[in-house]
Amino acid sequence: MNVKIEPSWGQQLQSEFEKPYFRELTDRVRQEYQTVACYPPGQLIFNAFNLCPFDKVKVVIIGQDPYHEPGQAHGLSFSVQKGVALPPSLINIYKEIEQDVGTPMPADGDLTRWAEQGVLLLNATLTVRAHQANSHALLGWRNFTDAAIQALATQREHIVYMLWGSYARSKAYMINRQRNLVLESVHPSPLSANRGGWFGQHQFSRCNAYLQEHGTQPIAW
Repeated sequence: MNVKIEPSWGQQLQSEFEKPYFRELTDRVRQEYQTVACYPPGQLIFNAFNLCPFDKVKVVIIGQDPYHEPGQAHGLSFSVQKGVALPPSLINIYKEIEQDVGTPMPADGDLTRWAEQGVLLLNATLTVRAHQANSHALLGWRNFTDAAIQALATQREHIVYMLWGSYARSKAYMINRQRNLVLESVHPSPLSANRGGWFGQHQFSRCNAYLQEHGTQPIAW
């Protein structure tokens, strides 16, 4: 599967790799990939970490589960590979960015450009079976991704955490609000966003204002 993680994250999460749950998780994920179609491709499982080293993280956006249809997932929350139709949640994210900071809606849904600027696009679960949402949610990934959030929360400061929807907001307890900015809202999916609480929150301009206030280059959304 050629699964590798960026060295700074590997160092931060070394103790997790040595725990029994992670060994079991690795075995089960490997078996799944060998027997059924799974996403993202093996070499992209840790893509969020590999594109955004630990000491470069400025923003954390937490998703729940990878997209589960062919060609979509590539290891970044809310992001899809070039050439794939934009998912409804991402369309709403782009609409809010356009209203908030004036950036026109891009033609594709590849958020690699965000990750390379320091946005950790972290799904709580890093793999999924084809066509079966949340099918790997109980394999142990959440222990691992919680450890990543806790590493940032304890060792870094002045990070913006964007927590969209009830699941992402459930991670807020790990974050020191005195040392970081936590922006919470409903999920950008049409079902949630159209009820109110997503559009008009100005999260992206607020994020950049906070980063600039603390001497950090803002994100080109």
